[in-house]
Amino acid sequence: MNPSTAQARVLVDELIRNDVRHVVLSPGSRNAPLSFALHEAVAQDRLTLHVRVDERSAAFLALGLARGSGRPAVVTCTSGTAVANLHPAVLEARYAGVPLIALTADRPVELYRTGASQTVDQQRILGLDTLQLPVAERRADQNGLWRSLVCRAVAAARAGGPVHVNVPFREPLVPDADDSWPEDLDGRPFGMPWTRTAPRTTSSLHPADHLGPRTLVVVGDTDHDVADLAERAGWPVVAEPTGHGLRHGSLVLNAGELPDHLRPDAVVVVGRATLSRGVLKLIAGTPVVHVLSDDPDWPDPRFAATHASTDLALGGEHEIDPDWLTAWQHADKAVADVVDHLLAEQPWPTGLHVARDLVAALPPDANLFLGSSNPVRDVDLVAAPRRDVRTHANRGVAGIDGSVSTAAGIALAQGPTYALIGDLTFLHDSNGLLIGPAEPRPDLTVVVLNDDGGGIFALLEQGAREHEAAFERVFGTPHGVDLGALCRAHHVPHTTARTPEELRRALDRPRGLRVVEVRAERNELRDLHTRLKKAVSTAFR
Repeated sequence: MNPSTAQARVLVDELIRNDVRHVVLSPGSRNAPLSFALHEAVAQDRLTLHVRVDERSAAFLALGLARGSGRPAVVTCTSGTAVANLHPAVLEARYAGVPLIALTADRPVELYRTGASQTVDQQRILGLDTLQLPVAERRADQNGLWRSLVCRAVAAARAGGPVHVNVPFREPLVPDADDSWPEDLDGRPFGMPWTRTAPRTTSSLHPADHLGPRTLVVVGDTDHDVADLAERAGWPVVAEPTGHGLRHGSLVLNAGELPDHLRPDAVVVVGRATLSRGVLKLIAGTPVVHVLSDDPDWPDPRFAATHASTDLALGGEHEIDPDWLTAWQHADKAVADVVDHLLAEQPWPTGLHVARDLVAALPPDANLFLGSSNPVRDVDLVAAPRRDVRTHANRGVAGIDGSVSTAAGIALAQGPTYALIGDLTFLHDSNGLLIGPAEPRPDLTVVVLNDDGGGIFALLEQGAREHEAAFERVFGTPHGVDLGALCRAHHVPHTTARTPEELRRALDRPRGLRVVEVRAERNELRDLHTRLKKAVSTAFR
């Protein structure tokens, strides 16, 4: 057996022993040893392999698999620019705490700085400390080393973030007929990992003595559940779409200055709250801000945190003000009436209509992925929260990269999934539709709100009237792409929903990969949001 084949077989075997069940492979030459080893493992029914020709889409598919399953998932590719294409997904995984393992093939070090093809210095190329494996040699005393390093990589990923494992392979890169090797390459008995690791936990249960009855809870992108704590304390909760709280809490905070009866004395921030400018303004202007986070780099972009801990404990003498929660609930109901009235007067569809109607129409226990830019914000503003729907979004660095592939990974890990994304986000990852005939196919319905360009910019400063001469070309960026033709080229079913009823019917068939397009206009978007905020600002005074 040649050294590259021996090493690759051991690495794949030890990944499986560490409970890795999904690997995404992009084909190449230098990673051929891993490709053969993975193919053998699939033939033995030991793991599920997904093959994608685009490394960037492959990495986001692995991100979605890890996010959906809660287990480390692996993406593997060849050397050179292929590795660089993993970087966007690795960045998202790093800032969202997703257990993604980038297993990259490399040229041996003697080829560095020689002009050899597809050879770059891959140490820290992904912005992470690189777990570098030594080049395999035909000698004893390597099996334990290889397996131990795999265990370290998986343990680090489980701790909450991406890991880069770099493996230089020397030729030959394909298996040979000789199976002999200087040492036993078996793993531990009974399929156990080489090194069994327990999760390292820290706990700082901070007493809530500094948090009075007029405290508001803000939930960002996090797995930390504070519903029970907030209920016992009588605190209202404003949550981003991946969490659960008041229906229109974010809209209340984005509609202008809060009246005195809704202004908190303290804010508890759970996770990373990055979606709403109104929320960030509230945090910056509140005298007591307690951040709950498991990350030692606790989120505090406004430098307003007065306290930080991993958890919070209420004392037995905690004071409750029943009028505080009731005031926020009444404001939320008043805003809901305003939203319903405004959207009833506005011709369908707008992004707000589609966000509201899609979330309401989802079947119980569905998965929902929200694209960055307007879709996640539209759901945040107007959709009624669904506790029976699991909502996901790439909020780590909030890019539009790889959204189709991420949603596909979630669907492959968790089952029927719906995605709401914009047209530019869809086009940015159209290779997410590129799935070979032998590959597992996700049950994924992608709803694309197509307003022919970057609608998000119409709502920002550059969308103001004084910038209209430059806006359309450099911010609006119309593209005119026929999404139906694009889908047909990939053999993916495509339908257009022109009414709320057509949208609901399109969501009734959760099997297979399909695209539902809703065409909208951008020219009235800024005015609609201005009218919405103005109406809301008077609803709870």
